[in-house]
Amino acid sequence: MTTAMPFDLDATFLSAVTAAVEDAGATLRERYTTHARGVSLEEVVGEIYANDDAVLAVMREPLLRARPGSQWAEDELAGGALPPGEWWVVDPAEGNINHVHGMPDWGVTATLVRDNHPVLTVVHLPLTGDTYTATAGGGAHLNGRALTVSAKNDLGATLIGTGQARPGESTDTFRRIGASVTAMLTAGLVVRVSVPATLQLIHVAAGRMDAFWQFSDVRSGLVAGALLVTEAGGTVTDLDGKPWNAASRDFLAAAPHIHTAALDVLASI
Repeated sequence: MTTAMPFDLDATFLSAVTAAVEDAGATLRERYTTHARGVSLEEVVGEIYANDDAVLAVMREPLLRARPGSQWAEDELAGGALPPGEWWVVDPAEGNINHVHGMPDWGVTATLVRDNHPVLTVVHLPLTGDTYTATAGGGAHLNGRALTVSAKNDLGATLIGTGQARPGESTDTFRRIGASVTAMLTAGLVVRVSVPATLQLIHVAAGRMDAFWQFSDVRSGLVAGALLVTEAGGTVTDLDGKPWNAASRDFLAAAPHIHTAALDVLASI
């Protein structure tokens, strides 16, 4: 993925999107408890859907109103190319499984995707109050401060991450994840396996982590982080080394000086 030329994404529009996402985050925070909710699978899934419904009720209309003519990608777990035009790809509770289990790694994301390329994103973490933003050609920021990816050039010194995109992936995908973790444990310093993807990708954009890969095309977990990492100076491709977009089958975001080495490790998996 390469940085696009600036679009008509002015400060007023970014502020409107940020306000909508932060308002949604307040709703999600109100629903948060520090104990797990649900025992059976049915109960856990019910809690997840209830979070999504509550947040979408306060976020959907403000986002559509902020961008007349934009469309809404309904299925947050869907992947593959979107039709031409501008689409909101939103995760109302990114890290929902963590939220319902009383864990702190969750947030709200909204990304405007134009012709399968993310052009504006806002990621809000309600528990810390942090807000990450990026616009195509306009840089990536945390609470208004510019972000820059890691300067590391030795894969052996890296903290890198991966995780599954959704429950019920194929057995082949799970095997690839396992094999890739083994390979990266040998090649890197430490490998972090966790969910959700966005909360690892914000660390890559901020230079706290050095790379993240995933065998998935789930758009909602990748578009926000892809833009943040790119605008912070990182390199984002598929696992063939081609520029990433929403139609890509897999994903690698890395600091530029270790991207090729990471790609070489993963290419054989």
